[in-house]
Amino acid sequence: MMNASTSTIRYWENQFDELKPQKNKKGNRLFTKEDVEMVRFIHHLVKERGLTIKGAKQKLKDNREETINNYEIVKRLQEVKQQLLEIKDQLEEING
Repeated sequence: MMNASTSTIRYWENQFDELKPQKNKKGNRLFTKEDVEMVRFIHHLVKERGLTIKGAKQKLKDNREETINNYEIVKRLQEVKQQLLEIKDQLEEING
């Protein structure tokens, strides 16, 4: 979903206390919806915003609620942008 490798997600599990998926008897990770959102959020901080692991951990520690709210706003704006681009494409098809 985010082009993050399995090893990267495992590394993030070790680095971020907020990311602790349950494991079954075989040791397979069972991600909840909240776990997936946290992976997306960490991906946003580290890969998209370019923060170091240390910086991302500090951001979560200092301004967790504000940081998550900002992330939600950015995510929603990206969705709106995608919808607008789809509408633009449809209008271009109609107008030829």
